[in-house]
Amino acid sequence: QVQLEESGGDLVQAGGSLRLACAASGSIASLNVMGWHRQAPGKQRELVASITSGGSTNYADSVKGRFTISRDNAKNTVFLQMNSLKPEDTAVYYCNMFQRLRTSWGQGTQVAVSS
Repeated sequence: QVQLEESGGDLVQAGGSLRLACAASGSIASLNVMGWHRQAPGKQRELVASITSGGSTNYADSVKGRFTISRDNAKNTVFLQMNSLKPEDTAVYYCNMFQRLRTSWGQGTQVAVSS
């Protein structure tokens, strides 16, 4: 079983930056994919970015060039650096880990961007 704990959500003005972190604990495989999804009010949860244990990354088109995902494998932690934030980035951001054919989710952290 894997536990994920997110941190870093906050209220920020448009154009500002935030850095989210997600620490994983429990039974963690050497091969896994960690990522961030987000869910805005009234909308479906959507992928923001993901990163494999080997460092390959994937981004949603809406965040390319503004967000950067990274990870520290030694600490089982994934980060999401968010720059040039827009009001439409407002959402609850969820960390997830996919390993051994299972996906685990964190509780989410709120990001609010004011115009």
